[in-house]
Amino acid sequence: MPAERRSLLDLTLAPGTAGRTLSDDGHRVALDDLRQGISLEGPLSALRGRSVLIACEDQLTFTLAALALDGVARRMLLCPPDLAAEHLPAVMVDAEVDAVVTDGTGPQPKPSPGVAVVRCGSRILPGSESAVDGSSVDTEWVMFTSGTTARPKMVVHTLASLAGPLEDGVAVAPGTVWSTFYDVRRYGGQQVLFRCLLGGGSMVLSSAREPVGDFLARAGACGITHISGTPSHWRRALMSPAAHKIAPRYVRVSGEVADQAILDNLRQAYGVEVAHAFASTEAGLAFDVRDGFAGFPAAYVGAADAKAEMRIHEGTLRVRSSRMASRYLGTRPQLGDGEHFIDTGDMVELRGDRYYFVGRREGVINVGGQKVFPEEVEAVINRHPGVQMSRVWARKNPITGAVVAADIVMRQEAGGQAGFAAARDGILQACRDGLPAHKVPVSLRSVASLPIAASGKLMRQDA
Repeated sequence: MPAERRSLLDLTLAPGTAGRTLSDDGHRVALDDLRQGISLEGPLSALRGRSVLIACEDQLTFTLAALALDGVARRMLLCPPDLAAEHLPAVMVDAEVDAVVTDGTGPQPKPSPGVAVVRCGSRILPGSESAVDGSSVDTEWVMFTSGTTARPKMVVHTLASLAGPLEDGVAVAPGTVWSTFYDVRRYGGQQVLFRCLLGGGSMVLSSAREPVGDFLARAGACGITHISGTPSHWRRALMSPAAHKIAPRYVRVSGEVADQAILDNLRQAYGVEVAHAFASTEAGLAFDVRDGFAGFPAAYVGAADAKAEMRIHEGTLRVRSSRMASRYLGTRPQLGDGEHFIDTGDMVELRGDRYYFVGRREGVINVGGQKVFPEEVEAVINRHPGVQMSRVWARKNPITGAVVAADIVMRQEAGGQAGFAAARDGILQACRDGLPAHKVPVSLRSVASLPIAASGKLMRQDA
């Protein structure tokens, strides 16, 4: 007889909860209190077997709701707060939503006949109906891909695909305090949350409404030891005067191309080993690299004993593993090819014994029929000692169709925007030395900041 499926709450309580907490910018919850009740202001039994949309702005409130619902609900939709309101009706139809858990903020669906609405707060209600009742169903965890202008895809995971196996050698000592710039409703943040809940330790959650400097100060005051984010998250953090407020033992970068500049800058700032990982909502975690260099060893591709199998097809990375999602929800194409490899859409290039990411397939700039990936140009610009971060984009041109342009944020120690004039020629020369002529930007402009999407990725544009 197969072993009974254990819920996320069961697994969270297993390592022991004494002294462990979850906190955001306004509240703190002791994990011990999860034994005494839940945060739902209504009977948990009313949500048993339902397809539930969790529509909460705060990550702590969402986390408490998910802990209560896993093993109870048939399906949970992890609704990010930046999901466009116009997508909600179609999302609810595709996911057969018949219940909504909400804190009254974030995307709010209109009341609908037959759809139960349950309020959720950011504190445990002692004596409320317990989520630990010995029974459990295999709840589907539905996550949204990062696109929000077009209707995002809904990707179906299970607790098994999200939670295991997580053994990658990251040391988890007593007193570990996790944190991340990611929202825990997205795959990158979800993985850090699971590390905390299943492996032990406490977690400091970020907040979209909180300035970066305030978050860093709060995380530092809480003694965070392990922290992750996208390269864009980290570039913005390193620009903050509060960057020194944290003293992590482990730093991780994922979600975008990690060029050599950001890896070097993080190692210099914090004096620790910096890991960079590749994962996607559909494919799960593919690899984790800790040798301090951009890209990944070519030996990873086709390795027979790897936890995630990788192959390169027409320059694109494809991944197959036990941690990949099971399917898309709704009227979407099949997930993966005939051999269950998922096309990530990330282009790589072999140089010597190492593969390097050059950009997203759909993000290519066409300059008179020749391809330019913005990320490969940014990697060259970002190596300039005066540059904090950059964004390369396509500017329309009547002759070539497009030309390469770049927006640049200068380091404060390089004079900020005022220092751009002195650095401009050096940046252009670095591009001429390191890139073919058609990839060299025809224009550079200094900007005070660059927009970061809710997913933590650099927002791109054409003009």
